[in-house]
Amino acid sequence: MQYVFPSDFIFGTSTAATQIETAFEHDWQGVKTKDGFVLDRTTDHELRWREDVEIISSLAPNYRMGMMWSKLQRAPLAPLDVETVEHYHQLLDGLQARGVSIMMVLHHFSNPIWFAKLGSWEKVANNIYWIDFAKKVIDEFGQHVSHWNTFNEPNVYASFGWIAGSFPPFKTNPVLAATVIKNMGKAHDEIYDYIKLKFPFQPVGISHNCTIFSAENTVGWFTSTLSDWWFMEWVPDRFKKVDFFGMSYYARISHDPMPITYLETPEKIKKSGVIHDDMWEYHPEGMRTCIDRYWKKYQKPIIITENGICQETDELRQRSISDYAKILHQALQDGIDIRGYFHWSTWDNFEWHLGPTKRFGLYSCDLETKERKARPSAEIFRKLAHFKMIEIPEEIEEFELQL
Repeated sequence: MQYVFPSDFIFGTSTAATQIETAFEHDWQGVKTKDGFVLDRTTDHELRWREDVEIISSLAPNYRMGMMWSKLQRAPLAPLDVETVEHYHQLLDGLQARGVSIMMVLHHFSNPIWFAKLGSWEKVANNIYWIDFAKKVIDEFGQHVSHWNTFNEPNVYASFGWIAGSFPPFKTNPVLAATVIKNMGKAHDEIYDYIKLKFPFQPVGISHNCTIFSAENTVGWFTSTLSDWWFMEWVPDRFKKVDFFGMSYYARISHDPMPITYLETPEKIKKSGVIHDDMWEYHPEGMRTCIDRYWKKYQKPIIITENGICQETDELRQRSISDYAKILHQALQDGIDIRGYFHWSTWDNFEWHLGPTKRFGLYSCDLETKERKARPSAEIFRKLAHFKMIEIPEEIEEFELQL
């Protein structure tokens, strides 16, 4: 079977600056992770960017990326650092020369230390600092950009930073979490207007983490329903001024009443018999469930801004590329306006509070040498991304139908 995508469908890969560049005076620097590493040196992207440009362009004609705010703007309202600006121009020039279009993320979980010390997103008065930074980035780099993603997964950011307490500032205060989201929503609206004034034909959107929250039993119903309301309804409704709805999707998470994941409850996952990667249950059909939900709710074009597999080996990642491609193809056939798909991630990076041993890359990254090496999934995705087509042998289709 051949699954052919429209010629203007966007395929790309994705990274985040904090996860691939060496830390520079941001609020994640020095954070000790669950696997015993410290977030400082990550993948040496700022040193190996020429090699990385070749990897990025070989994999897909689009790239979703961000820049390190703390390195670009080293004090409140300060001009952008000249040397850092030049570095990013070289990177973007290299990508453009190879025909790669850029989706630029303006905030991806990390803040300068100076912003954190001021109270970061807890205070609406601090919005002026990120807005100033974002405007300067738009003015300086806008000519390189095809799409803008203002905030990455604000539902994850606020939930982990102010409810679960596993992201900086490591707080457990749901009221503050809601305040953070409201303030980010106001900042998003202002920057949306600024981008449309400067670059009216560049689409601007948000990226929300979309998860299937299910219940194993009656007690799990309450926690999963509450999580769904906050994560999937209340937070997205603070970011309605968009040209596209960006969705990241990874998993279904069941509750009993606490979340059942391979990270926290590996024995329960194993006992259940579900397919899983090194973090979550593998439930690709949940992507279609989320697509249907938000298409009906907002009637905005959808871009899958992140999707991938956490696995040291590559078998499930290889399978997932065709599984998700089929789901996207069917949604397009059903008349849903889906504009693109970005795979997470281009190469293995530093997985926030979990550390660098959680592997998402189409390319592996050696923990010590930082050498990149293509996994078999890289070639599968490369063909899909550049030729807009994936061919799945009939015996695999038949086997999946039997399952």
